[in-house]
Order: sequence, then structure tokens, then C-alpha cells
Amino acid sequence: MNYQNIWQEKLSLLKQEQRYRKFLPLEKIYTTPYAAYNNKKIIDWSSNDYLGMGCNKESIKFMQNAVGKYGIGAGGTRNISGTSKSIIELEHTLAALHKKQAALVFTSGYVANQTCISTLGKVLDDLIIYSDTDNHASIIQGIKQSKAKKFIFKHNDLADLESIIAKHPIDAPKLIICESVYSMSGDIAPLKQLSAIAKKYNALLYVDEVHAVGLYGKTGAGIAEELDVTDIDIIQGTLGKAYGVIGGYIAGSKNMVDVIRSYGSGFIFTTALPPCLLEVVKFNIEYVTQNQAELVGAQRQQVKYLKQLLTTANIPIHNSNSHIVIVNIPGGHRIENVAKALLDNHNMYVQHINYPTVPHGKERLRIVVKPQHTNAMLDDLVTALKICLVKYPEKLTDTVN
Repeated sequence: MNYQNIWQEKLSLLKQEQRYRKFLPLEKIYTTPYAAYNNKKIIDWSSNDYLGMGCNKESIKFMQNAVGKYGIGAGGTRNISGTSKSIIELEHTLAALHKKQAALVFTSGYVANQTCISTLGKVLDDLIIYSDTDNHASIIQGIKQSKAKKFIFKHNDLADLESIIAKHPIDAPKLIICESVYSMSGDIAPLKQLSAIAKKYNALLYVDEVHAVGLYGKTGAGIAEELDVTDIDIIQGTLGKAYGVIGGYIAGSKNMVDVIRSYGSGFIFTTALPPCLLEVVKFNIEYVTQNQAELVGAQRQQVKYLKQLLTTANIPIHNSNSHIVIVNIPGGHRIENVAKALLDNHNMYVQHINYPTVPHGKERLRIVVKPQHTNAMLDDLVTALKICLVKYPEKLTDTVN
């Protein structure tokens, strides 16, 4: 067997299907929305550091002091030397943020979803999972590993969900899973109605708030807080987007969290996050909470301005009420050319989203606006986008109905 030929065949297949991922090596420029790429300065329109906290001057200074105090490593798993005072305090902070009894910190949001959902499938006999069709890959992986019976309902379609869940016994263990803000569309989940369905059919409700924590609600607790939905059983979130660091977590009842802590292999058998990072996460959560109106208000104003510019320019955008701006540009080759032209000719990095992340014919640009992006930058972005769209016009074969 020639293994090199197999590797080459697999890679060639991805390239033929326009699914081969190319990574862009960027060097972030301190406290700005700029980055260095290929010996030139570009504007980053793709980073999920939504509020710019990853480059916040006060956070960086705090981190430097924390490294001097705690060093740079955790030293082991949570069971072997890795449970620090910092991580316990952060879990208390996260539980309080979501008004839950307890929280549990993971190495990433992906691992939090994968571990929690797969573990629920192992400890709840005959669990039935109902998952939104647009849920993240980490949720899908967790469902697969849970080996639970699963049903996929149409995106944000309450009637479809209820038509499926109503067919199952009321006393069967059930888990409804959704995201509060969907990263590839910006759609917001109808959490109040989902909560009502969960109650009606005796199901647990699991909500991924990764793209909402720090950005919605009076204290930044997410869409659940924004919509005043208080009875979500399990909330999953991240420390690597609006809070600008790294890590993920779940929050819920004391016993549920303890079950995941005690049974979840993705939690048990991995090195804990280092105290220096945990300390700056706590600092950033407090900073965002205290400056919520200023930071989020500035971001929302810039998002509103960009959507107005795009609409005026007759550039098709996805209709959503969130901070994520989606420009619809069907056609795998076309969107790749547009994104490349924005980078090469206009020094703007906008990540294009292709199949399999989105269906064929639904390709798009995903634009992330930070408070640090100025009106002039937004004006230039739309001007550049108009030039690139003219250069690479839509073809009849691009759109799939």
C-alpha cells in the first residue's frame, strides 16, 4: 500500500470540490483592527474577537502581570494538579453570569459541546436528541459520539420540531439543542418558544451561546438574558470570542455539571487551562460587563451603518438582527475570487464560506465588525466589494434553488 498516494488522492478530492482549506498567516497589530500579511498591512474583517478584547491595552497589561505571578502553564489535568484557585473562581463567575448553580470550564467551546452532549447520551438511557439543522460541527460531533437517537429539525422551525417531538413518549428523556446566534447566518433562535416546547414535552433545553455571550443582555450573558428566558437547562459558551481569550464552558444545575465533571472524558483527561489565562478571562468578563453599553453600543452602531451601506449599494445581505453580517455571493469559484481580490487588491481580509460549511449555491462572505472599525473603513469595504463583484459577476450556474 502506498500511503502517500492515498494522502494525495484525498487532498486532490478536496481541491476538486473546492473544499480544500487555505490558512492565512496573520500577525495581529496591537490594539487595532489591522493585521500584517505578506509584508503589508491589511484590515481584518473576519476575527471573532468581537469587541477587540484580545488586543485591549488594559487586558494585555493585566495578562503580563498574571504571567509574572502564576507562570505560563497549568501543570496537569483538573484531577492532577491542574485545578487552580483561578479556575474555581472563574467557574463561580460564569455560573453567576448566567444565574445558574454551577459552571465548568473546558479547553475550548468545541470541547465543551462535544464532551457535554456525548456524556449526556451516555448517562441518560434511551436519550432522544432534537437538533437544529444549522447547529455547529462540535454539536454534531457530540451527538454522534453520544450514540443517542437523533432527529434533525428544520432551521428555527418550531412547527417542524414540535411535529417530531410530539411523536415520542412524554416520559422519554429528551434533549433539544440549538444555538442562540448562528455563526454562518447571524440568525437568532426563538428561545422563548423553544423553552415552551421543552417544558411541554418534558425535554431538556441546551443552548449554545458562543456567539452571544458578552454581546447581548444587560450583563452580557447572551440572548437568553436579552429575551429574559430564565429556564434554559444547559448553557454553553466560549471565552475566546467576545471575551477575547480562549476556552469554553457549560453552566447549569449543580448536579448536572457534576455529572459532566465526573463522566466527561473530554474534560477529565486533558490539561487544564493555565491560571494566567484564567485570570485575564475574569478581568475581561468584568471589563465587558462594566463597559457593556459603550462597547456593544459602538459595535451595534457600526453594524447598522454597514448594513445600510450594503443595502444602498444593492449588495445582497442575509436578513438577521444580530451582529454578524452575511453577504450572499453564490458560486464556489466566484466567492473565492472575490475574497482573493479583496485581499490582494484592497488589503482587506474577509473570510469566504464555502461548502460543506454551507450548501452549494449558498456561498457567502462573513463580515465581522468591531467597535474599532471606523466609518471610513466601512465605506472603503463596501466600495472595494462593489468593484470585486463587478469584476466577478454572477453566473447562472452559481445559484442553487
